[in-house]
Amino acid sequence: MTADKDPEKNELAHLERHADVAGKRVLEIGCGDGRLTWRYARSARSVAGIDLERGDLRVASIERPSDLQGLVSFAQANSIRMPFRDDAFDMAILAWSF
Repeated sequence: MTADKDPEKNELAHLERHADVAGKRVLEIGCGDGRLTWRYARSARSVAGIDLERGDLRVASIERPSDLQGLVSFAQANSIRMPFRDDAFDMAILAWSF
């Protein structure tokens, strides 16, 4: 069993307060294992998560909820050289990445 890193859902509350993802094409930089992704993705039009860690992306792909299969995608990339068109997203989220 994994520990919930944010049981009070503070991350989601701050995200909702500062970023309206509803109906938007979202790029999540440093998505890791998708822990935050699953909390907001259902509101978005689409989500692409990027991360440098192949293992985290593998976990995210495996643990992706079935109803998000066509909505959320992942790619191993950094924020300098992303494999996307310049106009591919309406907004970007960067949480806990450095």
